[in-house]
Amino acid sequence: MILAGDIGGTSTRLAFFELQGERLAIVAGKTYRSRNYDSLAQVVRQFEKDYGCTGIRHAAFGVAGPVRDRQAKTTNLPWLIDSAKLARELDLQSKNVDLINDLEANAWGAMALAPADLTVLNQGNPNITGNAAVIAVGTGLGEAGLYWDGQRHRAFASEGGHVDFAPRDELEIDLLHYLLQRYRRVSYERVLSGPGLHTIYRFLRNTGRGDESQQLAEAMRAKDPAAVISQAALKGEDALCVQALDLFVAIYGAAAGNLALKLMASAGVYLGGGIAPRIIEKLKGPEFMAAFTGKGRMKDLLQEIPVRVIMNDQTALLGAARCAALKAGLL
Repeated sequence: MILAGDIGGTSTRLAFFELQGERLAIVAGKTYRSRNYDSLAQVVRQFEKDYGCTGIRHAAFGVAGPVRDRQAKTTNLPWLIDSAKLARELDLQSKNVDLINDLEANAWGAMALAPADLTVLNQGNPNITGNAAVIAVGTGLGEAGLYWDGQRHRAFASEGGHVDFAPRDELEIDLLHYLLQRYRRVSYERVLSGPGLHTIYRFLRNTGRGDESQQLAEAMRAKDPAAVISQAALKGEDALCVQALDLFVAIYGAAAGNLALKLMASAGVYLGGGIAPRIIEKLKGPEFMAAFTGKGRMKDLLQEIPVRVIMNDQTALLGAARCAALKAGLL
């Protein structure tokens, strides 16, 4: 039995997996509110109590934030997770408990998804082997890579979401200037995230590029602003929201294309996170792929790269389980 986890500041997802042939299958799974617990070990104990599963041999947890020396400080959550200490609390050998970055977990999981779990934005050339990449937009921006070792893809983490924002035209240069009045440094995550969509909206509004309706302002005060903006844009109900989402999608495409070039991701780029599935119809439009391939002399190369959206929200859990299984030699 493999215990896998996807650990975030709001929610902790846990699942028991077992190997069925060459496929990992969920035996039981549940989501817990992270802040109701003082540690990951407490959540795991509650999970074991809820489902009565025994016989755990291996465990792996995807954690939002960098993992160093087998330790991780969770983002927006006062947990310091130490894999050796966690192993003792779970009565497992230290070598059988792994902490990995959440985007690394997504990368491991992406390689095991079925076609039904993916929406294709660019067919590219699916027969080319080589590296692959994952870029995920949600509360923040995460990036991970997969290198091809000649037999399979192996995932690795990065903190690429925090690289410097690189504007491509006058509008994006104005956006950068706008943000530099508020922050000492502007990373891609400042504009390419849920809060980033709201930031783009405010930039367009505050620089006179559109008028805000009273109804929309009230809705954003009552609900998540990014969700309100994206929904109004997708329905064509508000011109300012349409502008904001158009710019957001273009920046998303440009960042994904940058990642594809940096990793030479000829085997594909995967879009993860919670936002991409919600704006899938917009991503299917021309703006995303135009920005993705708009790299001058590299355009032909990028047109050959498959681009897919991850629609399965349990990919990180699957990836953590797959990481544990591979390390144990079960796959």
